[in-house]
Amino acid sequence: MVVPLFISEKARDLEYVKNYQPDNTELQHLRILLHGPVGAGKSSFINSVNNILQGRMTGSALVNSAGDNSFTKKYLTYKIPRKPTQKGDRKTFYSVAFTDIMGLEKHANNGVHPEDIKLALKGHVTQGYKFNPVSPLSEGDPGYNSCPTLDDKVHILVCVIPADRLSVLSEEVKQKIRDIREAASDLGIPQLALFTKIDQACSVTESDIKNVYKSKYLKKQMEDFSADVGVPMNCIFPVKNYHSEIHMNDDIDSLILSALRQMVDFGDDFVNMS
Repeated sequence: MVVPLFISEKARDLEYVKNYQPDNTELQHLRILLHGPVGAGKSSFINSVNNILQGRMTGSALVNSAGDNSFTKKYLTYKIPRKPTQKGDRKTFYSVAFTDIMGLEKHANNGVHPEDIKLALKGHVTQGYKFNPVSPLSEGDPGYNSCPTLDDKVHILVCVIPADRLSVLSEEVKQKIRDIREAASDLGIPQLALFTKIDQACSVTESDIKNVYKSKYLKKQMEDFSADVGVPMNCIFPVKNYHSEIHMNDDIDSLILSALRQMVDFGDDFVNMS
C-alpha cells in the first residue's frame, strides 16, 4: 500500500520533533517566541502543536474567538508534557517551549509594546509579566529579569500572520514587525513566519487543505509579505490551526509539523553557534 505523501511526511516530522534533544547541556528547551497582530492565531498554534504531540485535542493556551483586542495579556511560556510510559513516572517535557505574548496593534498605546518584545528576545521578561501597552518594562521593574540564563532567552522568533487579513494589515503593524525583526537580526536570532487561516483566505485551500501549495492567491500573499518585511519565502510556512475541529486531522498535522521541524532546526543551529 502506498502511504499518502502528507501522512508519510507527518510521521517523519513527528518522530523528529518528539526525539529532539539540544546538544547544549546548558539548555533544557528551545524557546520559540510567537508574535504578530491581534487575532493571528498565536495561542491557537500552541494548542495545535500540543494536540499533535499529545495525540488528542487540548486547550492549554486560552484563545478568544471574538473581539479585536488581544486576549493574551501576559508573557506566558508553555512547555508540552510527554506522555508517561507508566503510572507514577516523573513528569517530563518535550525540548521545545512556546512563549505567547500580547498581539501587535495599530495604535501606539494599544497592544504589546515592541520594546517589550525586544527585551523578551534577550530573556529579560519573566513568566506571568502583564504587558503595559503604554509603558514598556524597564530595569528594576517587577517582571524584569536582570540575569537571564540561556533558557530564558529566545532561540527563534516566529511572526504569525493571518492570511485572510494580510491585505488590511496596517502599515503601523508592519513597521513594528520590521523593527522587531531588525532587533532579532542584531542578536543573530533566526526568524520564520507562519501564515495561518489559509482555509479562510482561499477557496482552493478551503476545499482541500492539501491544495495549499497550488494556491496562486496564497503564493502572492506570501510574496507580498516577504517583500514588505523581509522574511525570505523559504522561511514562510502556511498552516491551518485547529479551530472548529473535534477530531485530529492528518493534513492539518502535516503542515504544522513541517513548520515546527524547521523551527527546531533553525533554533538548534542558533544555540550551537552562540
